[in-house]
Amino acid sequence: MAVVAQRSEKVKRYIEDTGLPFDILIDDSRDVMKIYGVWHRVGFDAWNIARPAVFLIDTDRTIRYAFVAGSQSEFPEHEAILGELKKVARGRAERDQETVDGTV
Repeated sequence: MAVVAQRSEKVKRYIEDTGLPFDILIDDSRDVMKIYGVWHRVGFDAWNIARPAVFLIDTDRTIRYAFVAGSQSEFPEHEAILGELKKVARGRAERDQETVDGTV
């Protein structure tokens, strides 16, 4: 899921044009951005922006990976995100196996 702090009309149009394969939460109030600490106050309310960020949140609501950019042009490498996703999947599989084995 992606979270964006933009006007819903633009986001809806973008989704329709691109056919994104995942859900997008439109954070008009910026509450989610503020909770996760990615809201960056530039100086004037109209200039407030969210920094690019990636959070991988497991099914138990634990943040397994976090990347918060220091600037608007900074992004994590796709390979880094995929590697972290694989770690999360391996950890989940191990926890599931422990449950099946009765060790948890």
